[in-house]
Amino acid sequence: MVVTARERGILAKIAVGPGHRAPVASPLAAGPGWSISDVVCSAGPLDAPFEEQHAVTSIALVVSGTFQYCSSTGSDLMTPGSLLLGNAGACFRCRHEHGTGDRCVAFFFEPGRWEQLGLAAPAARPLFQVPRLPPSRFFAPEVAKVIGLQAGDPRLDAEEIGVQLAAKAIQLARDVSPERAAPALPSALARVSRVVRLIDHEPGAPHRLLTLAAAAKLSPYHFLRTFEALTGTTPHQYLMRTRLRRAALRLRTETSKILDIALDCGFGDLSNFNRAVRAEFGVAPRIYRSLG
Repeated sequence: MVVTARERGILAKIAVGPGHRAPVASPLAAGPGWSISDVVCSAGPLDAPFEEQHAVTSIALVVSGTFQYCSSTGSDLMTPGSLLLGNAGACFRCRHEHGTGDRCVAFFFEPGRWEQLGLAAPAARPLFQVPRLPPSRFFAPEVAKVIGLQAGDPRLDAEEIGVQLAAKAIQLARDVSPERAAPALPSALARVSRVVRLIDHEPGAPHRLLTLAAAAKLSPYHFLRTFEALTGTTPHQYLMRTRLRRAALRLRTETSKILDIALDCGFGDLSNFNRAVRAEFGVAPRIYRSLG
């Protein structure tokens, strides 16, 4: 599989250093002024980061893996469920110092398309002032749909999902302070990345604060502070949203009993699962399964 000419233009490599592994972009859908791609990167700690440029405005949902995203708006650790925000023309680098590989679903919008949607930024400043939005209940329904779209759910409309996600990303990004904290220590990034990948690998396992802190080799107090500072969410919130994303995908793509899905995804009983799904997505699991 190779990157198409269209995707090569979108990814717009400026300079490629030694040891570079280019991401592979597979188009999922496209229309006038917009496109969606499934982007898989196999880079790891031994691969040198390289400079890229956002050819158009982009919003990418991280589906799996972790990496450090650095742009003119700041530097943040990207984790599954978070949104990478890219301004047209902005340069950036991605580093995989603490794990190999990641996968994103990226939405690309041409300038004219933003104006048609009424979402264009004032000419005096870029659309996004921050590099990332952490996992949030605010856009959880759209994130679940994006994962369903990636899995090939025929009931979903790609353009509609892109518009909904873009509108919410812009709204939430406006409320996030662009002030940047001091760069995180490499050791902290390594510890948190290790825990994120552990949760992502086995979200249904009985993870507890003590066991996760032990995996990070930190005290529970320092683990809580470090995890939230780097990911924008607490370990419990991150774990719950990881489980809910997996459950949402299975509800859309499988005919398994709801109880079986709940237990497999780490929920202790059906009533807790029902409450969690309703709180995250606004409807009960049975209704969510039937929605287009």
